Amino acid sequence: AITFNAAISACEKGGKWQEALQMFSAILQARVELNLISFNAAISACEKRGRWKNALHLLRVMDQSKVQSDVVAFSAAISACEKGGEWKEALQLFGEMVQHQVERSAISFCASISACEKCGEWEMALMLFRIMVQTKVEPNGITFNSTISTCEKGGEWQKALHLFFEMAQCKVDASTITCNAAISACNKSGAWEKALQLLGSMERNKTDLDMITLNTALSACESSGNHCQALQFLVVVAQRLSALRLPATRVDL
Repeated sequence: AITFNAAISACEKGGKWQEALQMFSAILQARVELNLISFNAAISACEKRGRWKNALHLLRVMDQSKVQSDVVAFSAAISACEKGGEWKEALQLFGEMVQHQVERSAISFCASISACEKCGEWEMALMLFRIMVQTKVEPNGITFNSTISTCEKGGEWQKALHLFFEMAQCKVDASTITCNAAISACNKSGAWEKALQLLGSMERNKTDLDMITLNTALSACESSGNHCQALQFLVVVAQRLSALRLPATRVDL
């Protein structure tokens, strides 16, 4: 069993999901007792390629084989569903974790919220985030990014902004991706004043800027009718981007 497990793990780390499944089938044919390591390696191999159907099948076989699933198996299967755009399947697995008495981790929460984000299910993403906090699972930057981005896509700028400020309470640093999502949420919903305030905070906190920041900033300034402010911000951003040696872009004000 140890030899088979090592072979499956090697395939998983190399991103060779088909070889991992072939090795797994060889275990079945050889009638070698299946264990947690075998299943986790095979499911993780499927997860890396977004092979959600294969991951789900392995999870079911795991249950039929009376092998107790753990947080690694469920998190990998949920992540596979997330990569495959199957948010309903991801949430179903997330619910099954309780039935199997498997403790939910930050990874399983992140994967489930990301699945909701890709499909624009902001209400479900927000609910998962609140469950995460209530169950004392500490949210991280990835969790906040996904939840804020989901709210942004759903046009829920106030909820996105609330989450953004909640990051400070949780002592999680706001990244460029987080700031861009929050600013975009405000700008898309016509709350350009809030968008400009967030842009100002990015500059004060020396948060890295990118081309998405620049485009969002100019859009917010255009909405406000303040072309002078847009020009000032453009100069600041150009200086920061020049320091990073990013390619220049033409912007018409």
